[in-house]
Amino acid sequence: MKILEIRTLRGPNYWSIRYPNLVVMKLDLEQLEDYPTNRITGFYERLQQLIPSLYSHQCSEGRPGGFFFRVKSGTWMGHVIEHIALELQSLAGMECGFGRTRGTGDPGVYNVVIAYQQERAGIYAAQCAVAIAEALIEGESYDLQHDLEELRRINETDRLGPSTSAIVEACLRKGIPYVRLDNDSYVQLGYGAQQKRINTTATWQTSMIAADLAGDKNETKRILEDASIPVPFGDVIESERDLEAVLRRIDFPVVVKPLDGNHGRGVTTNIQSAQELFTAFVRAKRHSSKVIVEQFAKGKDYRLLIIDYKFVAAAERVPAQVIGDGKSTITELVELANKDPRRGDGHLNLLTKIRLDECSLDYLTARGLTPESILPEGEECSLKRTANLSTGGTSVDVTDIVHPEIAFMAERAARAIGLDICGIDLIAEDITRPLKASGATVIEVNACPGFRMHTHPSEGKPRDVGNSVAEMLFPNDANGRIPIIAVTGTNGKTTTTRLSAHIVRQTGTRVGYTTTDGIYIGDYMIEQGDTTGPISACKVLKDASVEFAVLECARGGMLRSGLAFDQCDVGVVTNVAADHLGLHGIRTVEDMAKVKAVIPEAVKKDGYAVLNADNEYTYQMRERISSKLALFSMDPNSDRILRHVREGGLAAVYDEGYITILDGPERMRVEHVNDIPLTFGGTATFMIENILAATLATYASQISVSRIAQGLRTFIPSFENTPGRMNLFQFNEFSVLVDYAHNPHGLSALGAYINQVDASCKIGVLTGVGDRRDEDIFELGRIAAGLFDRVIIRLDEDYRGRNPEEIVTLVSRGIQAIEPDKAIEFIPEELKALDYAIRHAESGCLIVHLTEKVSKSVEIIQAFKELDEKYGRTMPIEAKA
Repeated sequence: MKILEIRTLRGPNYWSIRYPNLVVMKLDLEQLEDYPTNRITGFYERLQQLIPSLYSHQCSEGRPGGFFFRVKSGTWMGHVIEHIALELQSLAGMECGFGRTRGTGDPGVYNVVIAYQQERAGIYAAQCAVAIAEALIEGESYDLQHDLEELRRINETDRLGPSTSAIVEACLRKGIPYVRLDNDSYVQLGYGAQQKRINTTATWQTSMIAADLAGDKNETKRILEDASIPVPFGDVIESERDLEAVLRRIDFPVVVKPLDGNHGRGVTTNIQSAQELFTAFVRAKRHSSKVIVEQFAKGKDYRLLIIDYKFVAAAERVPAQVIGDGKSTITELVELANKDPRRGDGHLNLLTKIRLDECSLDYLTARGLTPESILPEGEECSLKRTANLSTGGTSVDVTDIVHPEIAFMAERAARAIGLDICGIDLIAEDITRPLKASGATVIEVNACPGFRMHTHPSEGKPRDVGNSVAEMLFPNDANGRIPIIAVTGTNGKTTTTRLSAHIVRQTGTRVGYTTTDGIYIGDYMIEQGDTTGPISACKVLKDASVEFAVLECARGGMLRSGLAFDQCDVGVVTNVAADHLGLHGIRTVEDMAKVKAVIPEAVKKDGYAVLNADNEYTYQMRERISSKLALFSMDPNSDRILRHVREGGLAAVYDEGYITILDGPERMRVEHVNDIPLTFGGTATFMIENILAATLATYASQISVSRIAQGLRTFIPSFENTPGRMNLFQFNEFSVLVDYAHNPHGLSALGAYINQVDASCKIGVLTGVGDRRDEDIFELGRIAAGLFDRVIIRLDEDYRGRNPEEIVTLVSRGIQAIEPDKAIEFIPEELKALDYAIRHAESGCLIVHLTEKVSKSVEIIQAFKELDEKYGRTMPIEAKA
């Protein structure tokens, strides 16, 4: 077997709308194509022995053991690898249940599709599944545990931590999308101008001043004391010399901690002697230049969580400890405790592993113990002076028993510091009693507090504190979304995108949109190039100034990565025709239609899928959508339109020269095509189709008919507004039309306009695209033969895997199949071909230059136009140049 390609999808995609996170592995079974599993001796038994948990896979049989039944009966190795890859992830703690294995059309080559939770883990599992299958085929041993350990390591490294996950999951329940902005915990919630961002439990609205105050323990104490909130008496010192002075003011026991420390690092509590105090001071100095020495408060250690200045949860924090069994040493008891699967390294785990560090050894020594001491059965032994979870402590939920006065005091403390999310550490002898009677003392205020002690307490009720953050950031029904119109299709999608964006801008809304020419935010292009993929769409959705997104979504990006968004409000498919076939396993127009259908299938339930009723492939997509449907047609009497409208549906048609909206029984004329510059006086019928699509998309987005009409009237076709789409340049004696049409469907649509142009001679400058099928390039030549009196064949710089002579031959044969005597010239370099056509233009002729190099072509045309305007055609342009 051979892995030909692995790619990951991160949004709604060709394989699934419901499961956006997928690994697609292109796998060549080679000789195994002739050997299903029942023909490989011992394979079934070895697979059962190595991964017995595969019994839970029901497969198409719909029952436990169904997959094993398929293996025993005979199935292909790609199918087996799919199930192994899914099970590896599940065994490593990442439950993944979706998979598909489908042939690519090439013998023995399959797309093996598996879901993932962590992208790197999905890729690793796919690769391991192939290696496992090969080992089982050969009857070789395989170290499965090594793979599972690596998958667990990847999961721990790459997944969001418990605190961030709590917020993200709560937001997802509210329908708020999220975008991970780095490999750690920086996350965007929502899109565009409605977004909020978090970094663990700090939010965009967390005050920097408040966070700085919380980090300065002495200043925090001063502010709280000024607010009559109980805090322990103490001093800040910098040197050993200051210790004696402190002891004259404070009695033992005392606490020593770094002034600006966190997570309990360098903190020593319940210090009973001068020697202990000195040791603790030295330890604290490693973490901060200044050290706090304060009175030790007696009682239990609690964390109260305040979100949006409201008390939401409380936990008693218990220091890391072990319980004796009468035979094991403390070291052995720690090792046993660390085998708890909840314990791990760092903050990503629900519990942290216990370390017998310097603080632990000092604490044990003070109690006359060593790591080799054997504790009597049932005896509890604390290993830390502090109760932080980060040092191995545990937590007990006490939210329901906190006295209201203590909760109120904690809320006041959060307001005094100014933290929207705040962890209040306090010591109290009895947290169920009023403030004074409880002996409660605030010992610390924490910015960016961890949530895991509340979401996953060691004992007691878990608290959904992430939901409190979600409600603070997105109150009531807010979902962090901006309207999204997504546009796809074989031809016309860029013009439809630009026109839709222009119409939306008539409302005063800031629009971000992507096209084949670049990314635009408001009035400005921020990035040039073909930006129709998910990376570009994501840039728009990340921009905090964007209030409305219009996103052109091309086939390539959807196949390579999926969509950048989880759902859209309006999804437009202009048409589907033969183009890009034979690439990425898309061999037929039906296959291509399935790719384009991702857009309407990703429309939210109360949104609109806008489909071309005149195109059979787009019209059939209506059967797969879960949203509302809107249809457009050039035929006002189309049975499809009339039936849809009778049922109360939404449509747009071209009727008696008018762009007309049909909303159930209501009929609204928007604008006459003669007043819409984009139609070129109604002669560019394919532009009318784009206008119908944009009209429906914007009307479905709650934009008024008057605003739509205004947008249609003011959208002027030009190189600036529609680069490469019907860019017409009028010279004194001839004209040049620049267009992006590069496939038979696009050229046929453009041809309807060209045929109406009154010209003495029509000259086409064109080429075939190398990665298209032979029949597509041939057909392009056939269509060109019927449109042009003369054809200049040029070449793209990128031949896309073809011999250039082959491209020229296919185009020429297509032309000659229609017009054997047609005048054909070959000028390889595109810009030289255009230059030649303009220099030799006859009076009254039309030059049609079909290009992807729109900007460079227009530069040449404008240079000639300047000469033409300056000198006229009294002499050949070549002489004036």
